[in-house]
Amino acid sequence: MKLLVVTLAPTLKTDYGFKSYAPYVKEMNIWMEDVSEVTIVSPTKYKPVLLTDAFKRNDITVKSIPFLKFSSPWFALKSVVFIPFILFRLILEMKKADHIHLRCPGNIGLLGCLTQVFFPSIKKTAKYAGNWDPKAEQPLSYRFQKWLLSNTFWTKNMQVLVYGDWFNQSKNIKSFFTASYRTSEICQFESNRFHAPFSFLFVGSLVNGKRPIYAIKLIEKLIKNGFFCSLKFYGDGIKREELETYVVNNNLQESILFMGNQNADSLKLAYQNSDFSILPSKSEGWPKVLAEAMFWGAIPIATPVSCVPWMLNFGERGVLLNLDLEKDKMTISKLLSNREKLLLMSKKGIEWSQQYTLDTFETEIKKLLK
Repeated sequence: MKLLVVTLAPTLKTDYGFKSYAPYVKEMNIWMEDVSEVTIVSPTKYKPVLLTDAFKRNDITVKSIPFLKFSSPWFALKSVVFIPFILFRLILEMKKADHIHLRCPGNIGLLGCLTQVFFPSIKKTAKYAGNWDPKAEQPLSYRFQKWLLSNTFWTKNMQVLVYGDWFNQSKNIKSFFTASYRTSEICQFESNRFHAPFSFLFVGSLVNGKRPIYAIKLIEKLIKNGFFCSLKFYGDGIKREELETYVVNNNLQESILFMGNQNADSLKLAYQNSDFSILPSKSEGWPKVLAEAMFWGAIPIATPVSCVPWMLNFGERGVLLNLDLEKDKMTISKLLSNREKLLLMSKKGIEWSQQYTLDTFETEIKKLLK
């Protein structure tokens, strides 16, 4: 089978093959495992710092296309000039493919969505990694991709992999997931958690979109309310210095720590030793860090965006934030005083998350490629 991948993620040449954004590579290695040929259409240059990993295969064919940027009139003009070339390249490569795999949303994904219309007989999948919630406020280009991918008149022979279970979807749409751990890693539920001092962790980039300052202020409220709590940040970003300054100015250094970026093994240990995982994001696709936390028994505390309410079963497996500090403090304070409820919530989270292992993920991807 000839697999064609259309993606915005840059494919970068190395001495031994190609590399790209690490989480994407981890997934694509599974897609590429049982196919005879792989072609990737993507940009091949990227200047900013990027967490990368190498593809397992070194026989990948890469067709280079330019990045599209619309952040200034000059970039927009250049991008408009590039679009016909990209469309032509996509058409040429799609004609050769047995299976077309689109990575959406994004501007390259948008062009892939438009081009696939001309190949109704070729099997296709699209991984929509963003928020599929029909009510979510999103850019016009994202809304258009969702409409086109869902439309069974224009888009045929397609399975669109989305996060969450949404009502009134077309036959093109398939609820999907992602995974981090193996079935062999599943261990028995431990009931010795949820005693003071309570441990919280935040895993993710320290940027405005993840609202790390809200996590700090919430823990600060709980501490002032008499609860012994700690919060550890795993991740880095442009807001770190500002957050550290807030912690120092408010004498929270003993309770709130910044651990920086850590490897998967360190994160796994952190989940296992934490009571709660907090993520007050503005937007998510599949918030992997919540699923990972639940896998190890940590209770998620998160904003009700994208598929998060579904993941948390609308409050049975975790806490949905109101983004009102007083209300959220009261909700969590009541929970901290009810250990039996915390244990039940943790157990339900474990049972749900441990359905979604890498073994199951690999099996489902192989089904899609048949």
